Amino acid sequence: MYGYYYDYSWIVLLPAIIFTFLCQSRITSAYRNYSQVRNSRNITGAEAARIMMDANGLSNVAINILNGGNSLTNFYDPKTKSLNLSREVYSSPSVASVSIACHEVGHAIQDATHYAPLALRNGIVPVVNLTQMASWPLIMFGLILSVSSPYGSLMFLIGVGCFLFVILFHLITLPVEFNASNRALEQMRVLNLVNEEDYVGSRTVLRAAAMTYVAALATAVANLLRILLIAGRRR
Repeated sequence: MYGYYYDYSWIVLLPAIIFTFLCQSRITSAYRNYSQVRNSRNITGAEAARIMMDANGLSNVAINILNGGNSLTNFYDPKTKSLNLSREVYSSPSVASVSIACHEVGHAIQDATHYAPLALRNGIVPVVNLTQMASWPLIMFGLILSVSSPYGSLMFLIGVGCFLFVILFHLITLPVEFNASNRALEQMRVLNLVNEEDYVGSRTVLRAAAMTYVAALATAVANLLRILLIAGRRR
């Protein structure tokens, strides 16, 4: 009976898994399509990022090329005040590269303007890293030990608390990412980095990318529900 229930609990994850697959397929398709479309200004991702940063008083932020990783590995580092772009995004004059580079500049602007959700997310990263590593061992060992020891139940509850903190991180990430994309789209228009056709493509790429963060949150919540179902069945 327990084995049957354990298998059955995976059904809770199924919608989130399907949603994640669709989101990953969408961003892969959007990037593949618009990485082959040259932007109207014929500027690279790095050039667009530099223009956008200079226009927002961020001339001190360096732009680095990342070695290794894939084309979708791009980030702004608030510690070093640097923009880190994949080689393709850095050097390609495509609509996709410009939109992704400008999205990362959106994070740099958030940092410079002390955008509260970004500051909160950056502040809890060390704690999240710790709780993310500890949550699953605590939950699993807690479930096993709860049969014979009250300490097992305590361990399980601590693990669930750690997992809730991870979910909180995913939740805070949503406004950070959506805001960065909105800033990028607005600035690309204001600074005349795109024409209307480029803007439509940029919006498609950034919206597809943003939905992957929604999928991450949905998966985390589904995992928590599955954990609670398993725990409830053991009682």
